[in-house]
Amino acid sequence: MASDLQRRKVSVVFGAMDANSDGYLDESDFRALTARWVSLRGGDEELLSGVMMGWWATLAAAAGQDRVTVDDVLSIVDALPRSPEAVTATANAMFGAVDENRDDYVSREEYHAMITAWLGHDRDADFAALDSDGDGMLSREEFAGLWLEFWAGDDAEAAGTRVFGPV
Repeated sequence: MASDLQRRKVSVVFGAMDANSDGYLDESDFRALTARWVSLRGGDEELLSGVMMGWWATLAAAAGQDRVTVDDVLSIVDALPRSPEAVTATANAMFGAVDENRDDYVSREEYHAMITAWLGHDRDADFAALDSDGDGMLSREEFAGLWLEFWAGDDAEAAGTRVFGPV
């Protein structure tokens, strides 16, 4: 069963992604997320759409329905510690979409664009706290570790807990 921390983390992202505020995520919410991201940064709409819609397909299949509640997402989150490869595969796809200049690192600016797109508003994600080696960018490995901590972790002190900002 999801902890209070996991519920708070997932609820932040779920609420931001629920574009029409109907209490469900569906395909239209993921299309709206894609549109937000493309409008913020431009770039490869096909790549961004592929990542977002792929994530939607995975979520809908795991929930077994085409409208997903926050409780459905939390039941999926409960299973993630037993299959971290599912999270890291998603992180890898997301990294490819976030790394706009294709230098195999995510800069503070690229990260900020992702957070703004996901949440639909500007929010401080304390990039310095996420950047474990202090080099001013996130490597693919750092990004995947943070993503895993956010979605599958239950440690309030872990840097990944703050992937989308303070919880």
